[in-house]
Amino acid sequence: MKNLKVLAAASAAAGAFGGPAAAADCPVKLGVLHSLSGTMAISETTLKDTMLMLVDRQNGAGGVLGCEIEAVVVDPASDWPLFAEKARELLTVHEVDVIFGNWTSVSRKSVLPVIEELNGLLFYPVQYEGEESSKNVFYTGAAPNQQAIPATDYYLDELGVEKFALLGTDYVYPRTTNNILESYLKSKGISEADIFVNYTPFGHSDWSKIVADVVALGADGKKVGVISTINGDANIGFYKELAAAGVSADDIPVVAFSVGEEELSGLDTSNLVGHLAAWNYFMSADTPENEAFIAAWHEFIGDEGRVANDPMEAHYIGFNMWVNSVTEAGTTEVDAVREAMWGQEFPNLTGGVAVMGVNHHLSKPVLIGEIQADGQFDIISETGEVPGDAWTDFLPASAMLTSNWSELGCGMYDTGTATCVQIKSNY
Repeated sequence: MKNLKVLAAASAAAGAFGGPAAAADCPVKLGVLHSLSGTMAISETTLKDTMLMLVDRQNGAGGVLGCEIEAVVVDPASDWPLFAEKARELLTVHEVDVIFGNWTSVSRKSVLPVIEELNGLLFYPVQYEGEESSKNVFYTGAAPNQQAIPATDYYLDELGVEKFALLGTDYVYPRTTNNILESYLKSKGISEADIFVNYTPFGHSDWSKIVADVVALGADGKKVGVISTINGDANIGFYKELAAAGVSADDIPVVAFSVGEEELSGLDTSNLVGHLAAWNYFMSADTPENEAFIAAWHEFIGDEGRVANDPMEAHYIGFNMWVNSVTEAGTTEVDAVREAMWGQEFPNLTGGVAVMGVNHHLSKPVLIGEIQADGQFDIISETGEVPGDAWTDFLPASAMLTSNWSELGCGMYDTGTATCVQIKSNY
């Protein structure tokens, strides 16, 4: 268990245990809200396992506030309304102190009214479309300015892409992200005629016509690039069709926002070499912190072949920040923990330090990785820490908005009218 102890030592809270048990009802309960069945199980099951590892690791270091942490796992089964029911069950039946979970934005939008009604606390670990800042949610995945915009810049500046195919699963994250990207591309001089947008259902499997349409974009000789917000197991069929059509990364590069090491582990990657993904973490990062994390993960899961990915790191950072905030606040009470979260710092696994902003978004580095034959990524571009932006500058309705829960007590503050307005729902 050496590596687990190394990880535990990295937490500022590790030496602060032994506080009065009366500050929290023992055990402290942590809800895990990830799909273990259905179309999103391909991505979310690993996040459940990650949370169990982190809880086990923290309990080995003494728990929190003198209490053991108990993980309460439920399966919302890739059913978006069921996410809301399971969140309510976690908060009212199991009386959890915090929830770590969700992948898709539609599942998060389903859960959000429940979390806010019951004053729960949710840590959301996946890249998303932004345009949200709830006092009850900490967003530890990337906002568009930490993934989608930098990836688009890489296409424009490094690869000379002139035509863009924006392919997404049909729900709020891809649609909002692509709205932002369409506006951004036009601001960069890309004409509307050179932007192709297509959406498919969850679990979509027949990609032949769509791939053919993408190939046809380049008939005029202009360089075409695909920006993919395809989620879940639909990615398997998409990449297989690319290979069947003989499309290589040299011909038409694909940069994916929801494909990482876990998704690639189920694919034959020999024909995908050179395609890209944009995340804030890759398993191939060469740092002591990452080496320790991967060793601990393999030891816990009992399988040297299991990969690590970006949302796992987001849960790792979010969990440790939550532990440190609970320790600092001396309680698991949501309002106190929330205030202790502002300004929390914790080392990234790729180097540098993540900081939690008053808009409930992390500062994170932006990495672009190139798929290798072994299913890992060669990191070909990396920035310093980029603060997450809850509201984009590239949609007119959002450009005047800001979020500051510390000074303004507002997640949707209109700087033009100097008023706090009601959070809009895209669900």
